[in-house]
Parts: sequence; structure tokens; C-alpha cells
Amino acid sequence: MYFDRFDICDAWFWYCTHYHSGQFSGEYARLCRISRMGYRPGRLANGPSSENAQAIYDALVAARPYISR
Repeated sequence: MYFDRFDICDAWFWYCTHYHSGQFSGEYARLCRISRMGYRPGRLANGPSSENAQAIYDALVAARPYISR
């Protein structure tokens, strides 16, 4: 698989959206940085938009089992 920057930003955006633990968490800070870079999914989007982004998202979730949704 080839991962481009969009796939990586998309996966991290959704991971941080689903799993941040409040305004002062590291995931929330990363979410803010991604938004400042200009990444904003569409209003109807509710998860990663490509198979590559989904694979990255799944790997992030699997690597951090201590965080509950």
C-alpha cells in the first residue's frame, strides 16, 4: 500500500476525534494541529475516507488498547 499525506492526516484526525480524553489531552492537541494545517473533512464524513486511511486508523487503535471509546 502507498500512504500519502492525506491518508495519514485523515487517519490521525479520526483517531484523535474518537479517542481524545479532553481538551488537555495529547490527542486533542494533535487534532488542533491537524485542523490548523487545513485538514477538515466534509460535514457528512464519519470516519476515514479511503482504504489506506482506514488501515492506518485501525493500526492506531490496535496500538493503543488502553484508550476506550
